[in-house]
Amino acid sequence: MLNSGSSNGFQSLLLESKFAGGKERLAVSLLFSVIAAGIAGLVLYGAYYGGITALLLRSSFFSLVAAAAMLFYALRYKSVVGRGVFYLLALLALIPGPYLWHHYIDIVMRGAMSVEQDRFIFIALIVVVFAFVRIAVGRALIILIVLAFLYAYFGYLIPGKYGHSGYDISRLTSTLMLSTEGVYGVPMGVAVEYIFLFGLFGAILTKIGTGEVFVDLARGLTGRVQGGPGLSAALSSALLGSLNGSAVANVVTTGTFTIPLMKRVGYSAKLAGAIEAAASSAGQIMPPVMGAAAFLMAEMIGIPYAEVAMAALVPALLYILALMISVRLEAGRLNLARDTEAGLQLLLRTLRTKSYLLLPLVVLIGLMISGKSPTQAAVMGILAGLLVCPWKKATRINVFDLISACKETLSSTLPIVAAVAAAGVIIGILNLTGMGLMLSGLIIELGDGNLWAVLLLTALASFVLGMGLPTSAAYLLLAVLVAPAMTQLGMETLSAHMFIFYFGLVSAITPPVALAAYAAATISGAEPNETAVESMRLGFVKLLVPFLFVTMPGVLLIGSNASVIAAITFAALATISMSIGFSGWLRENLSWLTRLLYIVSAILIAWPAAATDMSIVVVSTRVIGIVLLAVLLFKASVQISSNALRVDSQ
Repeated sequence: MLNSGSSNGFQSLLLESKFAGGKERLAVSLLFSVIAAGIAGLVLYGAYYGGITALLLRSSFFSLVAAAAMLFYALRYKSVVGRGVFYLLALLALIPGPYLWHHYIDIVMRGAMSVEQDRFIFIALIVVVFAFVRIAVGRALIILIVLAFLYAYFGYLIPGKYGHSGYDISRLTSTLMLSTEGVYGVPMGVAVEYIFLFGLFGAILTKIGTGEVFVDLARGLTGRVQGGPGLSAALSSALLGSLNGSAVANVVTTGTFTIPLMKRVGYSAKLAGAIEAAASSAGQIMPPVMGAAAFLMAEMIGIPYAEVAMAALVPALLYILALMISVRLEAGRLNLARDTEAGLQLLLRTLRTKSYLLLPLVVLIGLMISGKSPTQAAVMGILAGLLVCPWKKATRINVFDLISACKETLSSTLPIVAAVAAAGVIIGILNLTGMGLMLSGLIIELGDGNLWAVLLLTALASFVLGMGLPTSAAYLLLAVLVAPAMTQLGMETLSAHMFIFYFGLVSAITPPVALAAYAAATISGAEPNETAVESMRLGFVKLLVPFLFVTMPGVLLIGSNASVIAAITFAALATISMSIGFSGWLRENLSWLTRLLYIVSAILIAWPAAATDMSIVVVSTRVIGIVLLAVLLFKASVQISSNALRVDSQ
């Protein structure tokens, strides 16, 4: 049944709580849903009509989201006093937005110079930010915020170039609350203009059944192939992830169906969970929606989001290619069964009966290609979804479903909004004190001016921050601190930001955090760390392809047509060779020497030099790599043919 949300009705609006009484839970849930609907209305109006000043739109959005967050997290507390504190914080969160609306003209007339009343509101805002970040994200960002404030206030005590004259609460209020340089800076603008909006788009499409269409299409395309459930899991999870941009949410959504199906045809619990985790992680790098950090990247670089999405397409397809090859070879090694209920008939039936549910996605992509802004395209995509859902009874949604979609979108974006608020504070102080530029210089000094040394330091920093922070927060900090150093050393701006973006995402499938892998292990029943290690092997492209952004930016569609074609060709061949080498099977188990040769071939093909570099050394190296891959594949095909003949003769 496509429309499961309609049958839930009013129950779908209730928030979970083990401790609050029935009436309290009902009241808080209704208030949360009303706020969610209000936020959706504010975001949709701002996205399509505009006209709301950035400071006012962002402050109103944050006040509503923070108030809703306090209600949401209050229900987790057993203590009545604890819940009461959060309800008071919800009221406190509602003050800054309306205050700025009411006093906006006065603030502009005095050049955003703070007065005593502003400072009291600023203190209230920072208290809410601290509470929001602590409960939604964790201690790591709290520590960074505290260090930033201490540096801003006591910087005069630091000798040398890293010291400054110090900034009091008056100046901090002006910068962090009365301007778009702090809490209400570019990151918060991205949250209100893109992240919530596209999250709502994905939630509505899930409600009308587009997610199930992706699963059926993937099963129709791959189900009859050996190990088809693994391939369909990889493909459907990647497709669905391209709508919601969340690895963990994707695992929970599709994994409940795909993991049991994979286990039923013979995949081990560990491998089934790893495939789902690796595939779900593709959603954060797969256009058109990608993860929240992609929208942040577009704003930080100052280019249209469509350019970021286009640049991300080839690396995402390389990731899917490697994953599909690995899954297919694992199925061959284990001699797994096929999905007898899938295949061409399912594909044709899905296209005949459900293809209209893909229309919102077609509208979104078509409008973005035609030059419409992503926000306008998303609004029209949502409208298209609401127009097509009544075509059949099974896909119709009611008012409760719409409010539930708003509620689910708000719930999923709470950690992101908390992260961008914290990042806004940190970035605002870094810019105010000039520390951002100085840290970029320090990074270049640490790398001794060597780009590759800086890249390795950046990769490590991205990975470490990705373990402790949401992807969006990790990306924002590194985009301010590290990306300028990378561009100073000669990297393309988009390549530098994509490098940071990719390594910040790796933590979803790599221990010790590996949230996507752990979520998949919970469903599959496997050991979490073993699942994470296996998913890392399947998703190795995320670790290696970022270095191609440096040497062959053509994979990001940067450069001439010749360099783009050459880069994509070399990257695809290297991905295929590396996938076989890591898998260790090609119609038969490969020896360690053969596996090593496949890996060496991949390294030679993707040799760190420009794709169009025609020097003798580079050309010879790549030719040797391609020839080596061709010889290995030819040898494998000959062995397969000889084995088949031997079987026939017997």
